[in-house]
Amino acid sequence: MTLNLVMLPPADELTAAWARAVGQAAPELRIHVAADRQAALRLLPDADAAYGTLDPELLAVATKLRWLQAPMAAPPPGYFFPELVTHPVAVTNFRCIYNDHVAIHAVAMLLALARGLPGYMRQQIRGEWLRHLADEDILHLPESTVLVVGVGGIGAEIGRMVSAFGARVIGVDPRRTDPAEGIEEILSPQELDRLLPLADAVILTLPHTPESEGLINARRLALMRPRALLVNIGRGATVQLDAVVAALRQQRLGGVALDVFEIEPLPPEHPLWREPRALLTPHVAVVGPYIPERRLEVLCDNAQRFAAGAPLRNLVDKALWY
Repeated sequence: MTLNLVMLPPADELTAAWARAVGQAAPELRIHVAADRQAALRLLPDADAAYGTLDPELLAVATKLRWLQAPMAAPPPGYFFPELVTHPVAVTNFRCIYNDHVAIHAVAMLLALARGLPGYMRQQIRGEWLRHLADEDILHLPESTVLVVGVGGIGAEIGRMVSAFGARVIGVDPRRTDPAEGIEEILSPQELDRLLPLADAVILTLPHTPESEGLINARRLALMRPRALLVNIGRGATVQLDAVVAALRQQRLGGVALDVFEIEPLPPEHPLWREPRALLTPHVAVVGPYIPERRLEVLCDNAQRFAAGAPLRNLVDKALWY
């Protein structure tokens, strides 16, 4: 029995190369590249599997579809629309391929805040030789508590790295309860409000879900220690930027490092650009070598599994979006 996999548009040279690689890895599958939307509408009625992004119209014609490989680790809002959530199709993603890059970026941001580097960076621009910030502006990691919110692959790697600096690391995760290297304990999200006042630094690695949207708001920022540090390398929608700006200006937050934002790109007139205790990077934590190769490896592996009727890798809970 021949199984059909459709590579959804947009189609480019990379898509064609991946189609050839998947065909070689799983010869039981017949690979079709949809050059445009009309081609996708024509091919999807016979598709058993697809790679890319669907919408309600495309899904409606894909009556045989049993597997959809999402093109990202955490697809943007709207990817999991209601019809897709209720459809029996299994969805997989590319989680875990960015663990090292994103974790290193997050730890670099934490270290920069802990040592007051944003202040020194601004001094450098002004040519100011001021040797010391206040001692209390330095977070001594060996005597600190770091709260990692979201202990998936990235969060677990962050916990391992941060614990190497002597910090006590606590995790918060809705699913994971098993121990992770370097993390003292992992508690449920219901414990978040109790844990925030105990943390010297909070690192967010959360996907954007209905539950995580706006998680860090004015109320929760008020629970944090006045000199606590906040790092977000998960999804921008989890942190309300206006509340962060207000907390910084009112001296209720020690510093913030953000790689992701509610609005992207962050407008040049946004006040966060000029906050002296803010460190901002333009959604680049995922940048690093070997990502295309890792993505293709997951796609080929899942193609082989699908053809063999084996369990798929990186299954998503569609209702939770991850």
